[in-house]
Parts: sequence; C-alpha cells; structure tokens
Amino acid sequence: MAKVLITQKRSIIKRPGRQKKTIQSLGLGKINRSVEKELTPQIEGMINSVQHLVEVKEL
Repeated sequence: MAKVLITQKRSIIKRPGRQKKTIQSLGLGKINRSVEKELTPQIEGMINSVQHLVEVKEL
C-alpha cells in the first residue's frame, strides 16, 4: 500500500460535527498538523469527505 502525508490546512470551526469527527479520527485537529497514513480505501474515503480542509501528498 502507498503511504500519504495528510496535513490540515483549514480550521474545523463552524464545520458540521461529522467533519470534525473525521478530522479527529485521522489524527489531526490543529492547523499545520501532519500525519502519515497508509492509503487504504477507508482512509481514502475519510480524505475525500474533508478534502477542502486538508492537503495530501504521496510519499
């Protein structure tokens, strides 16, 4: 599986609760915080649901 670096670029203030929970489950929560994850279908779906808040780079 490929690895990706997910960086939060926008705030979760005034976002629906579902998006806040998705950001937290990805291990993010503060702007410019980054996590390295393996790109599984589940992680890809989470990224797609909050793609306007994060930046993704393949490693």
